Amino acid sequence: MKKHNCEVCKFRKKYDDNSKSLLGKIWRWHINWCPGWKSYIKSLGDDDKDNLKNKYRIS
Repeated sequence: MKKHNCEVCKFRKKYDDNSKSLLGKIWRWHINWCPGWKSYIKSLGDDDKDNLKNKYRIS
């Protein structure tokens, strides 16, 4: 299975470190429409998908 860049994304780490940082906010906005992120989420199992959705407050 192809490894997604989303797993090691530097911008995602910025959000994880400080969700109120400018780059963290940009990353959070970005995942609302990013086709790569959507593909990454679809590739995950149900438990992992639910954990990420809860962590990042996405539907």
